[in-house]
Amino acid sequence: MNKPVRDLTPEVEVSDPLALLRRPFPANQISKLPKESRTQADERKASRSNGVNCTVCGGWHHKNAVHLDYVGHAALTDRLLDADPLWTWEPVAFTPEGLPSFDRNGGLWIKLTVCGVTRLGYGNAEGKSGGDAVKEIIGDALRNAAMRFGAALDLWHKGDLHVAGAEPEADEPEVHTMASAEELAANLLRGCGSKEMLKDTWTRNEAGWRGVMDEPTYLRLKGLTMRLVKQFDEQSKPPPAEDLGISEDEIPY
Repeated sequence: MNKPVRDLTPEVEVSDPLALLRRPFPANQISKLPKESRTQADERKASRSNGVNCTVCGGWHHKNAVHLDYVGHAALTDRLLDADPLWTWEPVAFTPEGLPSFDRNGGLWIKLTVCGVTRLGYGNAEGKSGGDAVKEIIGDALRNAAMRFGAALDLWHKGDLHVAGAEPEADEPEVHTMASAEELAANLLRGCGSKEMLKDTWTRNEAGWRGVMDEPTYLRLKGLTMRLVKQFDEQSKPPPAEDLGISEDEIPY
């Protein structure tokens, strides 16, 4: 039985907490992000006359910069709590010191779990550094991962995602969403660095995956998990004594 959730649009009944994430955000929760071109940024730095104290976003930027709609960290967190008060996130990898591991570009891959379903996200602060940059990266990663659940999807898309009366295109059948879910789940499983991590990922996500996938898709994912477990088992076996040397098949020609 699904738990009750706060209804953001009373005219539509919500029975699935994950469906709540796809609700459009109200205007008061949508912020404006100024976006300068490289030329505009150079012009502003060269002369203050090209800058303006913006009454739209409250920032200082080129007078001709455009604004992008986005949902901030607080509004997104509020929506996640509405859908699942026990939602969590964690980095995909950790440093030897136990801290989140950033990639070579300074970005962070995370796993966002809502209602037992886990999806990947990526955040970056575009070359910034320091504590504020880390917080910005986390917020960016959460928004990116939440978008995989459908949160603020209309703001990420430049056009109209859903037009009333429009027919679905022939090259995008209804199974497209299921294929995407399977691909994301498979990538998450393949990214596990140990057998223990793989088993833990499967245990935590199996129920959620089975709930959104049809039976053949779920069975393919289960088969992939079993093959990956077998690979870890094979890797942990010591080689036979006669195979310790280089065989003819391994000689690079």
